[in-house]
Amino acid sequence: MKTMAYALDSLPLNTLIGPVSRATEVLVRLDERVARSPVRDGFVERQHFADAASALWLEGELVHLEDLVLHDAHMDIRTPTHELTRAHAVLRTRRRIFAQKPDWALSRDGFLALTGRGEAMTALGQKNREGEGTETTAVEADVQGDAEDDRLAEEFAEIDAVLARSSKILSGADVPARKEETSRHDRPDPQNGLIYDLDWNEEERLAEWQDVISRTRNLPVVLRAAILLEAWSDIEVLQHAAWLGPLLVAALLRQEGLAANHLASLHLGAKNIPRERRRARNRSDRLLALLDAIHEAALAGLKEHDRLVLAKSLMERKLRDRRASSKLADVIELVLSRPLVSAAMIQDRLKVTKQGALNLVGELGLREMTGRGRFRAWGIV
Repeated sequence: MKTMAYALDSLPLNTLIGPVSRATEVLVRLDERVARSPVRDGFVERQHFADAASALWLEGELVHLEDLVLHDAHMDIRTPTHELTRAHAVLRTRRRIFAQKPDWALSRDGFLALTGRGEAMTALGQKNREGEGTETTAVEADVQGDAEDDRLAEEFAEIDAVLARSSKILSGADVPARKEETSRHDRPDPQNGLIYDLDWNEEERLAEWQDVISRTRNLPVVLRAAILLEAWSDIEVLQHAAWLGPLLVAALLRQEGLAANHLASLHLGAKNIPRERRRARNRSDRLLALLDAIHEAALAGLKEHDRLVLAKSLMERKLRDRRASSKLADVIELVLSRPLVSAAMIQDRLKVTKQGALNLVGELGLREMTGRGRFRAWGIV
């Protein structure tokens, strides 16, 4: 654990100010366009999926959007992988942040909930045990379901870590010894030395990163975002959820009003930046790369938004002279809200037969995205 606070002196402002202005301009333009867009909800949902898949891509794991969409709809065609489960955790976290008030994610309660400190779940469980409420609301059920999925993702991560440590031991590598105990005041739950570095004090690292938030309050918002992204990586705040940092920074952009109507897809933007730039030795170069990543995220959002608007316009032409009871408008809404849809998803959402779903797909002229004869899925061109 580093003992020195993250350094903010000697920032090359003359070099950074140009990229900051450029990224700010595109980000604001995207948010203004989304604010009055007829495809706002669909755009936001699609960005959630794209950013979740990109988060795993940046970690060297490939998660297909098709599998992520089907897994989210509980319609998997194969056993979910560890990577898919983690991508779904990113997806759900993005939705959770966007569903809350703009300042929630960086508040105390938001930090506790998003970093797994568990106070919200503890309070909910205590309420049920005391008998104050016997019925589970839809919100509580969703929270409980998210917690179960999070635990599944953590268990997969633990298995991977155990296998990795075992391989090192068998190969004769020098592996740090386990500590017998960890104070409950230092961590929310006891940590397994095979999975977690017991000297990795996440509370101190989170406090250090929050200190960077405080010390950058007077800087331009986009420059502040780039610094916080770089600091998250440099401090290495969380052992098993490095993807949370960009989501918190995206929440900051929303809180400060630059992306008030959407949650910036910073993983998606970083995906378009070469790894050599993102991992450069010089901090100035890393900051420039991160500013370019924010710019790329906004550019990709503009392109996707305009593509959806055009697709919506073309598909709605097919609604002319349709009966009021036609399901075609509902299919258009579903297609715009997902990167792709399957016949089963249309059946479930619209309560139609499989043949009826295929007929609706045919009427819209959607493109088959998988190239398969079975378990097919369609999307807009």
